[in-house]
Amino acid sequence: MRSILITGDRSGSGKTSITLAISAILAREYKVQPFKVAMDYIDPSYLTGVTGRMCRNLDSFVMNPDEISDSFTHACKGADIAVIEGVRGLYEGSESLADTGSTASIAKMLNVNVILVIDARSITRSAAAIVMGFMAFDPKVRIKGVILNQVISEKHTRKAKEAIESATGIPVIGAIPRKEEMKLTMRHLGLIPYMEGRTKDEFTEKLKAVTDIVEEHVDMDALLSLTNDVDIEKPEKTIFEMGKSPDIKIGIALDEAFNFYYNDLFDILKGLNAEPVFFSPVHDRLPDAEGYIFGGGYPELFAGELEGNYAMREAVREVSANGTPIYAECGGLIYLTEKVVLKAGWSDLKEDESYSMAGVFKGRTEMPVGRVVSYVEGVSSGGPLGDGPFKGHEFHHTDVTLDSDTKYSYLLSRGKGIKGNRDGALADNTLASYTHLHPAASYDKISSFVKACRNFRD
Repeated sequence: MRSILITGDRSGSGKTSITLAISAILAREYKVQPFKVAMDYIDPSYLTGVTGRMCRNLDSFVMNPDEISDSFTHACKGADIAVIEGVRGLYEGSESLADTGSTASIAKMLNVNVILVIDARSITRSAAAIVMGFMAFDPKVRIKGVILNQVISEKHTRKAKEAIESATGIPVIGAIPRKEEMKLTMRHLGLIPYMEGRTKDEFTEKLKAVTDIVEEHVDMDALLSLTNDVDIEKPEKTIFEMGKSPDIKIGIALDEAFNFYYNDLFDILKGLNAEPVFFSPVHDRLPDAEGYIFGGGYPELFAGELEGNYAMREAVREVSANGTPIYAECGGLIYLTEKVVLKAGWSDLKEDESYSMAGVFKGRTEMPVGRVVSYVEGVSSGGPLGDGPFKGHEFHHTDVTLDSDTKYSYLLSRGKGIKGNRDGALADNTLASYTHLHPAASYDKISSFVKACRNFRD
């Protein structure tokens, strides 16, 4: 299995656009299995879109080495090459004195060669010092190639390339010019999700422009020559064993408003003999199922459409009150409150706007508030996900205020949650949280949820 990891010297280096384009180019001739380091939904949606294979997330903060190996080897079945996109700078992680949660930790765990993307804006010889420093900082990380970004001329490229190759012996395999076309469209939580943007001509044209620029300025043959065989031990037991014929259905909200899912979830559900049934809270009626999952996303951007689907909101309230297991994360939590209030000044609003949501929980969501980005650790007690420790992350610009009588399943030792150190609000057999869980790292919780669905049926 040939693999390559593409990372940056910092956030904003351009590695996302470059990795996306490289993956799209390779996918013309090869079966490309994409991966994204750390817990993130939007970049993986793009990598899935351009390769046709579900991108998987690898995060050494929430996942142990066996879980990373299991997810990696499972996803790579039938692929020709794995392309891994890093997160932030190569060595950025959850700690200052350790590489937990970093791209570097995944590079070492998988023994994969690394391409370093450098923001070369206004530097030439200093780029060589950056490469030397990154190589010396952890010699176990195998930096094998460099791509310069934001170059302004042939002279700029030549000087930086000569300096890097002379000082380090590492080849510069590409130099991307500074062009407005290289910037992908952003919003408050990052890029516009692929599922939402793919229907727009402007979005498709922008992706094509990025791919064309990278194809012209990166030596793809040189890049392929730097890939290496990944040889890692498979865990003794896999969580991805195919189950028997499914005996229950689990409805999964999936549309332009709700699409933040880690793709391992769907295979894990099938392995637990549960059939995923996808539906749209924006457009559909609630399908019959033994349980429901509402993932994250952008319900605030589709609040009017969600409010307009009264039949869906009423059905969700009813099945929750009847004890049907429901699990909701972040955007799903917002949808299960009574209303979402979009405050004046956000997205050019002249005055506050309020929209009714499903109302499973007494309380409201306000948007926007301060940006919350954090890893999460805690212990669950009660509810359809069972008891025990967990790790995850939260990423939102909202604040949920629930009734003072609300019960909570999660006690957090790290992270913000809904109320102080409490997260995982409970109502009947419904659990909703700001915390996002990785399904491979939280296999026991997914298994408990499926068991709760099966018990509800019986």
